[in-house]
Amino acid sequence: MKMLLSLIALLSAALLASAAPPTCYSRVLSLSKEITESFKELQTSKDVDSCVETLPRLYLDIHNYCVLAKLRDFVAYPRCDTVLEVNELKEKARSLYTILISYCRRDLVFLTDDCNALEIPIEHSITES
Repeated sequence: MKMLLSLIALLSAALLASAAPPTCYSRVLSLSKEITESFKELQTSKDVDSCVETLPRLYLDIHNYCVLAKLRDFVAYPRCDTVLEVNELKEKARSLYTILISYCRRDLVFLTDDCNALEIPIEHSITES
């Protein structure tokens, strides 16, 4: 009987842990990864408009202070407004920017302000830490 109660308690704790809401950091991290992956897919897709090649690069590292300017520049980019995939990506970038500057403003720590680092697609920049 004790074993059964222990098992029920353990399963209940596991369910509660998985139901916990994401933190600001985890939400920002997952959204930045999603945006970076979507941008890579858009750049390599053969079915999109040629204007996609002119888009500003969008390799995000939420630990870099320059990510704010990068997101602003991408959202404000005037070309490719007729491409649905670009508009969807801009909307995600706008959401990430809003989360960074308002909801998570005090929760995040920027470790660098190297803007050139955001021009190169480095896998470990968004997956480490």
